[in-house]
Amino acid sequence: MSVQTTGYYLEPAVMTAPGDYQPLLADLPHGAAALARVAHGVLIHEHIAGAYGVTLTDERRASVHVRPVAALLERMMAGDRRPLTVPREPAGRLPGNCRHFTVLTAAMLRAQGTPARARCGFGGYFGTGTFEDHWVCEYWDEAARRWKLADAQIDDVQLGLFEVDFDLMDVPREAFLVAGDAWRLCRDGGADPARFGLSLMGEGGYWWIAANLLRDVAALNNMEMLPWDVWGAMPAPDEAISDEQYALFDRLAVLTRDPHAAFAELRAAYASDARLRVPANVYNAVLNRPEPVLP
Repeated sequence: MSVQTTGYYLEPAVMTAPGDYQPLLADLPHGAAALARVAHGVLIHEHIAGAYGVTLTDERRASVHVRPVAALLERMMAGDRRPLTVPREPAGRLPGNCRHFTVLTAAMLRAQGTPARARCGFGGYFGTGTFEDHWVCEYWDEAARRWKLADAQIDDVQLGLFEVDFDLMDVPREAFLVAGDAWRLCRDGGADPARFGLSLMGEGGYWWIAANLLRDVAALNNMEMLPWDVWGAMPAPDEAISDEQYALFDRLAVLTRDPHAAFAELRAAYASDARLRVPANVYNAVLNRPEPVLP
């Protein structure tokens, strides 16, 4: 791995910078597994809260729309000033989703000198028979000399809910497909694009894969957006995709397959193409409104 790539995924960025809350990350246990356990103690997935005996109000759910880690930490501290290493009771954890677990873990890993980045794609281990919209943390394992995928969301409670028979700190690439791999698999005729989306909503298809591919491109450029943020080249639901769009996403799938090898080209494509870059304002598809990326 080049020094350039290492440095890029090591420095805090727009979404991963802890800001004034940097001291909270100073005395955490080391390693991806230990940091995932820290995340388990301070976050709760909004759609799995019932498994912990928690019912979330709309007001409590509002934190799922928070993007920067600094703002997440601010909300955590407003509710509980204890160190992050002290697990909160489930009802006291900040509601989020897979993206929040991922970005917080990436920020903590970077604070410890481990290159880390968020990856957007699809997990095939949630027991639905489909590949579900999901985010994981990709981090550099110096001892193994390779990038590994870590699912920082799944804890002991969720192990009882899902079909996990692998090391969550080294998720097999066939169990979690980064969006570009899902796109290539479907384009090559190896899978039905309708199996990639969110079964909870009964949605899937090329448009969903393309949207996650653009989110993955943004994340690889240190802009880790919400799973429902919409901008640029993302097709609308069930929109007929043009030949030009297919060509664009075919190229992005190649670039994101090995971000290390394609690092310079990936960065250049993002910088030069307004269809890819995250603008100052995006469309929040859950809240059905345009809003600024940063508060």
